[in-house]
Amino acid sequence: MPSPALPPPIIVTETAARRVAELLARRDPPATALLLGVGNKGCSGLSYTMTYVDQIPPHADVVECHGARIALDPAASLYLIGTTMDWKEDKLRAGFVFLNPNETGKCGCGESFSVAGG
Repeated sequence: MPSPALPPPIIVTETAARRVAELLARRDPPATALLLGVGNKGCSGLSYTMTYVDQIPPHADVVECHGARIALDPAASLYLIGTTMDWKEDKLRAGFVFLNPNETGKCGCGESFSVAGG
């Protein structure tokens, strides 16, 4: 009996995936993937990082949906598992939004977050 498929490490909404696909296609030449990671920054200690990559790093988890390819930085995977990535636009701003069940705190401006033991 085949084992059940594992859920993706992160969930990417259709809106976010379409935006990522647009951004990847705009590069000349188009980028292979968007690398999602976590870096040290801000008053809470951690922030999300996004970088265009032409080669997916070894051991990176890859999520493909709606024409987008998002690779997870292997060093950040434990911080990102279970996260939902979305794209929000309103009259005042536009950007990616992350709903991360691993977060234990967030700074007031929303630019950084913390995790238990992090």
